[in-house]
Amino acid sequence: MRTIGKAVRTAVCGTALMLMALPGISAAAEQGDMPGMKHGDHTGMKMDDSGKMNPGAHDMGKGEKIFSGKVGPWTVEARLVDMKAQMEKSGVSAGTASKFAGKRHLMLFVTDPATGKTAAGVSGKVVVTGPDKASSSKVTLVVMGGHIGVDVGMPIPGKYTFNAEIESGAKKGSATFSYTLK
Repeated sequence: MRTIGKAVRTAVCGTALMLMALPGISAAAEQGDMPGMKHGDHTGMKMDDSGKMNPGAHDMGKGEKIFSGKVGPWTVEARLVDMKAQMEKSGVSAGTASKFAGKRHLMLFVTDPATGKTAAGVSGKVVVTGPDKASSSKVTLVVMGGHIGVDVGMPIPGKYTFNAEIESGAKKGSATFSYTLK
């Protein structure tokens, strides 16, 4: 076993360190999804001076506003982030970024209109219907710092309809909105 050259050991150790330093990106590159980025894991969130997370400061950026209005007792703003474009902006390789083609991150910022603060204990589901109207999927919205969100597949151009149902305790609300992917 002592026949391994010093240069080979150095290269192997260096590669292992690089992979350990980039677990989210390496996992995404291997599986073509986002298993390295867990919902509820606030790695990459921006903190204010007191060490608290800033609502809406998710590292994916703000995305494009696709809805704003009243949903049940809350004020809700829905935003959609093009994950491939965001990955390209972050400087990952074109090969890794291409694995995110057709994927978007849907974010719903739910606010209590009385206080102007992020509503507590909010959860929900959203049904996404594609342009062909035959395909739809119901997904659970996950709490992520200052919003609830989920990754959705939007592989073909056309009009996508989102039917969101939000709840917190006895309070409930729903909204339907659409987005046209060009």
